[in-house]
Amino acid sequence: MGSLERFYNYIDGAWTGSETYRMVDDPATGQPYAEIADASIGDADAAMASARRCVDSGALTSVRPAQRVSWLLAIAREIKALTEEAALVLSRENGKSLDIARGEFEESARYFEYYAGMADKIEGTSIPLGNGYVDFTSYEPMGVSVQIVPWNFPPSICARSLAPALAAGNAVVVKSPEVSPLAMTFLMTACERAGLPRGAVNLLCGAGAVVGAHLVEHAETNQIVFTGSVATGQRILRAAAERATPCVMEMGGKSAAIVHADADLDQVIASVEAGIFFNAGQVCSAMSRLLVHRSRMEEVCQRVTELTESLSIGAGITNPGLTPLVSEAQLTQVEGMCRRAIVEGATCITGGERVSGTSGYFMQPTVFTDVAVDSEIFQQEVFGPVLVIHAFDSEDEAVALANGTAFGLVAGVFDQHLDRALRTARRLRGGQVFINEWFAGGVETPFGGVGLSGYGREKGQQGLYGYVQTKNIAIRIAGE
Repeated sequence: MGSLERFYNYIDGAWTGSETYRMVDDPATGQPYAEIADASIGDADAAMASARRCVDSGALTSVRPAQRVSWLLAIAREIKALTEEAALVLSRENGKSLDIARGEFEESARYFEYYAGMADKIEGTSIPLGNGYVDFTSYEPMGVSVQIVPWNFPPSICARSLAPALAAGNAVVVKSPEVSPLAMTFLMTACERAGLPRGAVNLLCGAGAVVGAHLVEHAETNQIVFTGSVATGQRILRAAAERATPCVMEMGGKSAAIVHADADLDQVIASVEAGIFFNAGQVCSAMSRLLVHRSRMEEVCQRVTELTESLSIGAGITNPGLTPLVSEAQLTQVEGMCRRAIVEGATCITGGERVSGTSGYFMQPTVFTDVAVDSEIFQQEVFGPVLVIHAFDSEDEAVALANGTAFGLVAGVFDQHLDRALRTARRLRGGQVFINEWFAGGVETPFGGVGLSGYGREKGQQGLYGYVQTKNIAIRIAGE
């Protein structure tokens, strides 16, 4: 094996190496692809100190908001200029298709464009208290925002929180995922080229249990933004409680789509392809449960099976229908859940195991029926290309099944009768409900969950206000 390309952390406006480097695999081959500097506690402290200096100097807040608009638009332009190079790296390190990787950087640029449009419109209000007073509110940045990014969509999820944080005048320390950290460095390059002040953005790749935990508990941390697993999120929340640190938390889901009797099945099947096989099912808001009116159950199962058997499987750079999972550990977890489901009596109508004859981390597209509603495969997030199809007989039953987990991120309804679709949507537990198209919406639409899916909202105008705090100033006017 020849020497691997090296990537670095970004601290205080400089690219920083380390005594040790972390190997990053190509999921399509299972072989090392590149390496990145492994951040230490000392690196984390340096990044936090840099962000604090940036906040205390007023480098982001003493300027007119129009300057932040200019910076964010420049970042968006630089991301676009880097997209082709960055997408190839993301596809190779993460396994996702090259087209999806390009789209992820295009979406990242869009976040900066969108929040650039809001950076000079963070306006307070005047509150009438009578002639003897002037009272008004203003929005102030949190300060130092620590943002912990997952491995499934690292650049776009990073941009989703980084853009509004900068728009509001916060300095940010980003903790990248250990498994897929490389492409995020291109966001830092874009920020550097855009001329952001030193310390405004910092990027660390290090062990979550060490560097991530240190950042969460750091005395300089004013806010925590997290996307990831429930177990890790709960540990972060316990640590945050010690200092009452505000958090925005997104911890996944077990989302269901309800298919009523008169649903358009073409819409359903198109959404199944996007909802559970996009990015090999490694999506927090994946359509992992399909609840189908019993009168359409046989037809839906047949068409979903035809879809799964038509999917090409291969390396992301070839743009197949199904790409590998991100790591051997993830593949083992997904395959293990499928095996346990079969042992418990579920019917696997297609897939159910890893793809044989390859050293890559490929999982067959998998569909289960006859699943007990209290089973692991029905209740817990799989994070792979695994769909459960379950029959229902009434609207009340469908809603109860959809709402019958500890999660509440997104949900969906397929129905040609808009009155029933809206009625069902209003009854579903979740932060976002799609009607007749899974993943409808975009950068402009607020996103977040309830229950074990977390709290707080990202995206859209509402997302910006998670990065500010309200101050009220009340003035007694002398002589009044």
